[in-house]
Amino acid sequence: MADERDGHVSDATLERVLDRMTDGVFGLDTDWQFTYLNETARAIISDAAGESFTVDELRGRSLWELVPEATGTTFESKYREAMRTGEQVSFDARYEPLDAWLEVRAYPSETGLSVCFRDITERRRRHDRIVTRETVLREIYEAIAARESSFEDRVDDLLRIGQRVLDTSHGTLSRVRGDEYVFEVVRSPGDLSAGDTVDLSVTNCERVVLTEETLVLANLAEEASELAERAGNRELGINCYLGTPVVVDDEVYGTFCFYDTDARTESFSDWEVTLVDLMGRWVSVALERELTEDRLRHQNERLEKFATLVSHDLRNPLNVAEGWLEMVNEECDSEAISHITDSHERMRAIVDDLLLLARAGRTVDDPVDLDVAAVAADAWSQVETANATLTVDIDAEIGGDRSRIQQLFENLFRNCVEHGSTDSRPEADDSVEHGVTDDAPTLSITVGPLPDGFYVADDGVGIPESEREHVLEFGYTTAEDGTGIGLGIVEDIATAHGWTVTVTESEAGGARFEFTNVS
Repeated sequence: MADERDGHVSDATLERVLDRMTDGVFGLDTDWQFTYLNETARAIISDAAGESFTVDELRGRSLWELVPEATGTTFESKYREAMRTGEQVSFDARYEPLDAWLEVRAYPSETGLSVCFRDITERRRRHDRIVTRETVLREIYEAIAARESSFEDRVDDLLRIGQRVLDTSHGTLSRVRGDEYVFEVVRSPGDLSAGDTVDLSVTNCERVVLTEETLVLANLAEEASELAERAGNRELGINCYLGTPVVVDDEVYGTFCFYDTDARTESFSDWEVTLVDLMGRWVSVALERELTEDRLRHQNERLEKFATLVSHDLRNPLNVAEGWLEMVNEECDSEAISHITDSHERMRAIVDDLLLLARAGRTVDDPVDLDVAAVAADAWSQVETANATLTVDIDAEIGGDRSRIQQLFENLFRNCVEHGSTDSRPEADDSVEHGVTDDAPTLSITVGPLPDGFYVADDGVGIPESEREHVLEFGYTTAEDGTGIGLGIVEDIATAHGWTVTVTESEAGGARFEFTNVS
């Protein structure tokens, strides 16, 4: 044995060094017999062989005879590859008998093979958990992003995902209605159905509703014996529960929950609780949006009926008044007649605006692809443009309701023409005459593109910055004979399409209306 003072390391010293290593190290000769092992390798090989050995007992023993289960595995193929090619190999592999993942590096030489390995089982488990969680989150995203699916179908998909991840037999979305608990979306082996109703007091969900907090019970009998005795739990045999409140308009709507007849041997993990909270929050937001859209739809329907009724009841007496006015005009000549005629025309304009307003804010359910330039040109042909000119510098398609988008352009063009070329401060309303004459200065109006939409701008007198945030408000006007409806309709149409409209200053100092979030 060489002396360390001669620059060599003794076998005993080498063994001490190897034994202090946390990695396993062993050597094999060309006959696959162990030549050396450190303590970590000895323990692993002993576990794999199913019998405890000392290092001395392992030396000279064949790897394949000692651990026959390793034959035919990745370990054998990689070790033989290294011996055959004389090249180092590195790999990760799972050794089934030990249920362990090992990171291995094998270094061949003329006398055999040196192997260094470490147990990476926990690292692999963390990796697998991350991959699994990413997969689950992707499934959840795909479920909630499926716009073609109904709300109930998307909730059903979330319940299915939750049942699989939590390994529970039941998953439900339920609503609290007074003292009743109504099952709205149900995934169950067959003992529950959507529409079933029970007393809230017999359920675990009563506690969720009262506390407005997620309730986590891996074992009802041990963790909440008072709940385990409730009739609902006894009848269904519920022994574990995880539920979160569904909140709509700042009030508890119901619960989104999972439960099973078997108690869990381990508590629900933080990940599982967070997952249910996440899904429950989406359900809250989606349900609130669904209920809001329903309310708006009903309100719009009532508004349209009201507008139609009012316009009908106003038009009939207006027609009668105009008929009598024609007779008066034939019998006498009075300056008052022209004022009455103007008032009649004004009343008709208000009735038309009322009908447009009722229809402008309806949600666009079936948008079609529209050429912005073509719609703008059609709108321009419907407006008395006086000395104004239009430049359409946009080549894009958008989705929407054609008649309403054309109305949007008409109202904007009319606003620009009637206010942009006046010599005084422009009024906020867009449906009155401002004395535009043939010799008035030419007004240039432009429709142009934005990265996510379009704009309408003019080179007129513009809108003071202090009033820009108000001009789109319904009823806002500074004109004595204005209604403040025209630009309110513009904003309603934009909102119905999901767009954002902003009033600012054009490059020429005039008014500029920008529409963004346009698709």
